[in-house]
Amino acid sequence: MYSSDGGDTYAWAFQASSNIVKVTFYNPHVQEDPTCGPLLDAIAIKEILPLPKPIGNIVKNGDFEIGPHVFNNFSTGVLISPHAMDVVSPLPAWIVESLKPVKYVDSAHFFVPSGSAAIELIGGRESAIAQIIRTIPNKHYLLTFTIGDAENGCTGSMMVEAFAAMENVVAHHESRGKGSFTHASLKFQAMSFRTRLTFWSSMYHTKVHDFGSMCGPVLDDVKVVPLY
Repeated sequence: MYSSDGGDTYAWAFQASSNIVKVTFYNPHVQEDPTCGPLLDAIAIKEILPLPKPIGNIVKNGDFEIGPHVFNNFSTGVLISPHAMDVVSPLPAWIVESLKPVKYVDSAHFFVPSGSAAIELIGGRESAIAQIIRTIPNKHYLLTFTIGDAENGCTGSMMVEAFAAMENVVAHHESRGKGSFTHASLKFQAMSFRTRLTFWSSMYHTKVHDFGSMCGPVLDDVKVVPLY
C-alpha cells in the first residue's frame, strides 16, 4: 500500500478477447498473518476509447485527460501499475516503465495544473512514465511540460527529470503543499523516426503529516512541437 488513509485504488487494463469476459479477484496469501487479508471494495469497469488525433502537439494524451475511472464520492488517486505487471496501459499512449506505479489524480479531489487530470510521480526514480513519439531524424523539437504539487500535503523541494533523445533537463519546484506549479522546457534534436520521452522524480517524498503515505510532484500538460 502507498497510503495510510484507508486504502489504495488501482487501475488494471486488459484487451477483451471475446464478448464475455470473466474477471476474478483472489488473495495470493503473501501476508505474514494467514488469518487476515486485504479488503476489496468499489469495482468499476470503463471502456478505453481510441485517442483523438492531437492538434498542434506530437504527444498523445499529453494532458492526461483520458485515463482510468475515478470514483465520484471518494478518491485517493488511482495507482497505475508498471508495464511489467500490466501490458495494456489504463493511461492510453503512456508506459509506466519503472518498479513502482504512478498515481492518476483528478481535479475534483486534488490540485492539477491544467484540465481535469494529471500524473503524480510518487516513487522517485522508481516511478517513471514514458511515451514514444514520431519524429524526423536531425530535426529540432521543443518539449514543454508543467510540474507542481497536488495540494495533498506533499511539501519540499521537488525535482522532475525529463529525457528526450540525447538531451535531458531537471525541472525544480518548491512545494508548500498548497497547489502551485512551475513550467519547464527542453530543446532536443531527434536521432531517429521514434523518440522516447521519459519523466521521473529525482527525490522521494512523503506527506508532511503522514509519513506512511508516499507522494511526489505532479506532471501535466506535456507538449512537443517542431522547431525551425
